[in-house]
Amino acid sequence: MAERALPLPLPVRAAEALPLRARLSFAAGHFQNDACAALWFTYLLLFLHSALGFGHRAAGALLLAGQLADGLCTPLLGYETDRSAGCGRYGRRKSWHLAGTTCVLVSFPFIFNPCLACKENTPQWAAFIYYLPFIIIFQFGWAATQVSHLSLIPELVTSDHEKVELTAFRYAFTVMANITVYGLAWLLLNFQVDQPERIEHLGPQDVPIFRNLALIVVGLGAVFSLIFHLGTKEKPFPWGSSAQPEESAPLLQKEPSPLRPLLIWRDWLWEPAFYQVAVLYMSTRLIVNLSQAYIAMYLTNSLMLSKKYIATIPLVMYVSGFLSSFLMKPVNKWLGRNHSSAFVYGAMSFTDKMANGLAVMAIQNLHPCPSELCCSECASFYHWVMVGVTGGVAVAAIASLCCIMVWPIHVRYHAVCLRGPSRAGSSCTGTESAEGGGRSTSIN
Repeated sequence: MAERALPLPLPVRAAEALPLRARLSFAAGHFQNDACAALWFTYLLLFLHSALGFGHRAAGALLLAGQLADGLCTPLLGYETDRSAGCGRYGRRKSWHLAGTTCVLVSFPFIFNPCLACKENTPQWAAFIYYLPFIIIFQFGWAATQVSHLSLIPELVTSDHEKVELTAFRYAFTVMANITVYGLAWLLLNFQVDQPERIEHLGPQDVPIFRNLALIVVGLGAVFSLIFHLGTKEKPFPWGSSAQPEESAPLLQKEPSPLRPLLIWRDWLWEPAFYQVAVLYMSTRLIVNLSQAYIAMYLTNSLMLSKKYIATIPLVMYVSGFLSSFLMKPVNKWLGRNHSSAFVYGAMSFTDKMANGLAVMAIQNLHPCPSELCCSECASFYHWVMVGVTGGVAVAAIASLCCIMVWPIHVRYHAVCLRGPSRAGSSCTGTESAEGGGRSTSIN
């Protein structure tokens, strides 16, 4: 008996490329986050020290609280945004983005403003408690905006080329946001310096500069966020579907590929490569964050430069870093790429935020002038921070890089058992190591 011919499947229509207007509107959605981050890292300690008169430990504790909140909120929000349905038909990613943007808008201006209920005799611990909720709300909103914006990329486009292109547009707006912040700071500082009663060094008289800078940044960020929400179309999340991947995924894979990395998040904790990358990533991020956080105080207290240079030098540093990033493409092509994972990225990001906050807190506790904002030893202290601390972290980064070169990064593939329904048995797959033994293999 002849077999019946099965009907041929309908041809799958290729997904249309995202229009240029939609790509630009998507990239505009992270402008506010990038601008606030530049203002936060570069000027927060300087504002608390020089403008508000905070002690070194209290200022460091506020920055540490923000980093802790960001580090804890990021993985939790990533878990939640994947499983929530959003606000009606608005889209789950855009709903979280709107919530995060709102949190940033209502909290960030208060961080760079003097305490509204404080007086001259108000104790510092009361002002600390005043700023703490605004910092936590800001970091929660910042994390919600970042996670939802990044998670939109695979939903808007499908091909790897389009994903890379969207990421490039997003980075272009990051560059624009940073240059905007430093350019505005330069204009505000130079406008005040040109006044007849100008004061060359920072002090309480400069509170309006930071206040106006924060308000302008938030205003511009709101405009760019509005462009994002009006121009970006997200597919609504189906109400009747489950957000749990294990409930919608098939119980058994038909043909598991031996070349597919079958690792779950717990397996990464047993991989030496996980810790190699963690040390290298943490070290490089520490160099960037610490130099950005202390460059303004180094310029004003160690080099005794005019306050207008706290905008000029960071701008030059950022533009130089942006230009040097063009070298990364040929270097990356020469070195190659290794295996990655969302859990790995989340863990590296958490490590970066925690290490940065703890490092700043440690430096603040070592300040030689605990009872006053600055003393005769300030010059050598910030010089030591910019040279000794960042240089020491650079040595650690070089050591971890040498370790990776001696013992190259490799990832072992673990055997995975896929269990079916009860009494149906299980199917286990596994691969051997590159050396020919065991139940794991490695790749470079």
